[in-house]
Parts: sequence; structure tokens; C-alpha cells
Amino acid sequence: MKRRVADRVRGQVSPDRLVALGLELGDGAFIARTAYLDPGFPWLITVREEATLGPGVIVLAHDASMQRHVRRTLIAPVVIGRRAFIGAGAIILPGSTIGDNSIVGAGAVVSGDVPPGSVVVGNPARIIGDVESTAKRHERAAFEAPAWPHEGWTLSHGITEERKAAQRKALVPGSAGYLELPNA
Repeated sequence: MKRRVADRVRGQVSPDRLVALGLELGDGAFIARTAYLDPGFPWLITVREEATLGPGVIVLAHDASMQRHVRRTLIAPVVIGRRAFIGAGAIILPGSTIGDNSIVGAGAVVSGDVPPGSVVVGNPARIIGDVESTAKRHERAAFEAPAWPHEGWTLSHGITEERKAAQRKALVPGSAGYLELPNA
């Protein structure tokens, strides 16, 4: 039977639907609307408490690359640890475990284990540091860089045209600033 093109094109599957099919989703986990969690094997994916999956993240629990050659598809579980952050466009391959409190940089490709508290970047993903020292470096930088409160300085919290212009002026190419999150 010949497949139609429409049969091969798939839209986004809601996290609620994936949970109904077996995805383990911890309390407070955030999955960006454009993240893609393998809809064919959601029961092999665990996203633990307070983990964040950014825009364009891909989490795969299967790899069909050798299907035509060996008539088999690899499947393996994926675990995203507690408070892990997966940056925009990162790809998590089957059999990977992202340790608790780890950061996977934007565009990284992870195949295997990321130790807890690690920062990984690149393709293939490699450890470039730990979360604790990276956070301290950002804390020091925040004292020297421009900073704004969240309220009144973001699109969702009422930024004005004047404040947009002020941010553009303060953030010249090659520089960065920080938004201070409200106290919880």
C-alpha cells in the first residue's frame, strides 16, 4: 500500500496526550509548545520535576536509521532529570539520561549520560563545566551588566516603547544584560 504524503507529515502532539500514552511528566515540568517528544514511544520518556524543555527541543526514544539495512529500529528510554534545563533546539537521542540540575546548551546533541549538575554543549555534547560555577560566573557578570526588573520590562509584563528603546540602547551588539525575576 502506497503512503500518502499527508500520512507522513505529523503535527505536534500535546503533552497531555503523550501522558495519556505513558509519558512520565513530573510536577512543575515545563515543555515549550514547539518541543517534540517522540510520539511513537512516549512510555519510554521520563521528564522529572521542574525540568524545562525549551523551544524546538527534540527527545527521541527510537532511532530508525538502520531500519532498511537490518530491518530493526533501535528503541531506548530517555530520562530528563529534576530541574534539568534543555536549551532551544537541543536533541536528546535514545538511551540518554540527563542528570538532575544539569544544563544542556542550545543546539546540543546528547547521546548517552550527562552527569548531575553538568553543563554540556555542542555536537556531540561535551561537558564544559558545572552548574554551580557557571551560576557564580553569571552572578558576578550581573553586577556589571545592565539589569532590569521583570515587571514593566518584558512583553508579558507591560514594557513600553520607551523602555524597549532603552534596552536596545543599553544592549549594544556583543553585550548582554539580565532580567531580575520576581521573588517567589
